[in-house]
Amino acid sequence: MTHTQDEAFERALDKVNTYSRPSDLKITDMRMAVVCSNYDYPIIRIDTDQGICGIGEVRDAGHKENALQFKSMLLGQNPCNVDMIFRAMKRFGNWGREGGGVSGIEIALWDLAGKAYGVPCYQFLGGKYRDRVRIYADTPTPEEPTPEAYVARVLGRKALGLTFIKFDIGPAVWEANPGSLIGSPPQGEYALGRRWRAPGAGFGSRVTDAGIARMVEIVAAVRQAVGWETSLCIDHFGHGYMTAKEVIRLGRALEPYGLAWMEDPMPWWDVAGHKEVTDAIGTPTAAGEELYLWDGFREMIETRAVDILHPDLLTAGGMLETKKIADYGERYGLPTALHFAGSPIAFMANLHTAAAIPSFVGLEHHGLDLPFWNGLVKGLPEPLMEGGYVAVPERPGLGVELDYDGIAANLRFPGLFEPTDEWNTPKLGFWQPDRRWDR
Repeated sequence: MTHTQDEAFERALDKVNTYSRPSDLKITDMRMAVVCSNYDYPIIRIDTDQGICGIGEVRDAGHKENALQFKSMLLGQNPCNVDMIFRAMKRFGNWGREGGGVSGIEIALWDLAGKAYGVPCYQFLGGKYRDRVRIYADTPTPEEPTPEAYVARVLGRKALGLTFIKFDIGPAVWEANPGSLIGSPPQGEYALGRRWRAPGAGFGSRVTDAGIARMVEIVAAVRQAVGWETSLCIDHFGHGYMTAKEVIRLGRALEPYGLAWMEDPMPWWDVAGHKEVTDAIGTPTAAGEELYLWDGFREMIETRAVDILHPDLLTAGGMLETKKIADYGERYGLPTALHFAGSPIAFMANLHTAAAIPSFVGLEHHGLDLPFWNGLVKGLPEPLMEGGYVAVPERPGLGVELDYDGIAANLRFPGLFEPTDEWNTPKLGFWQPDRRWDR
């Protein structure tokens, strides 16, 4: 290109919005703010030398340190090199909340790349299959877990316009109904948060036919109340509360009610147990919210251990990795639903990912009962949901920006994106994408 052509090219660029110089972008900082919620949201902001920032979040109920541990790897890097940075980080993540730092940073990098190039994030995932994403609601267990209380809660969700509703059925149902268990839970044991049980140990007791019947009674009442035009699914089995044989008894008893799925029928690590249940019942199964990366899903997919894949992209590895998981599952005839319980930031990331998955079923919304939830960001659709669907964002990046006032009003503890210089220096030997092993 001649000097004259160079000048003409530069003049042409002056007449269009190039958003930034993507090839020259450098990460200069990463800061955090932790929002107090039903599950806390550790929110990530990655800053650059061109004045644009990317936002993400650690998995709900995770910790800001899950992300901050990677700050020294990010400084000076071009955020548009998402895959290179992701490959450097991913070896240090793990299942459950330990995948939240890697995944949340991946989201923030795609947000930055989208803003730099002026395109919505779904374009980086290959484009979209849909303009609207179907939402399914989470519905917690009522304080009094009676059929009537469940019906009231689920009808409340339906009144919001939702056509797909999940409700939690767990041990509270048995505890409220004498005769549901043979024997009693062991007494005097230490507990970590909730009951801690070894795989397959259940309560240390057995579920009776009456206990199974009570759960079926609840599902039957809900189905009758909402009708057959509403999709229903149920959750809260996979914490060692029930053995595989007990889950099979329940799953068979629920077959007449046309559930979309039973979620996490066995502990997340028990792929063989999931397959045993899935092969034995006609009620579909879904699982995967604690699994990390494509590698973590591979056995579950290749053995068809569940009927529906259910990744949480804040554990699974972020947007692109979740897309890869869903596409691999599709090869084996497995559709994908998306588990989600975070802030509007990760919700938008889920919308972009759902738009790009051909075998997509539904996206969870876990913030319906939180009055401050929408106010954590600017740029959400208004109204957010219509007819049980949310529109796919078309603005660059994730399509939203932080609302600092909304975040400041809901902090878990003081610290609104304050300096994190103590994380600038590697704490351990980390592989840097552009250099040898550093210590």
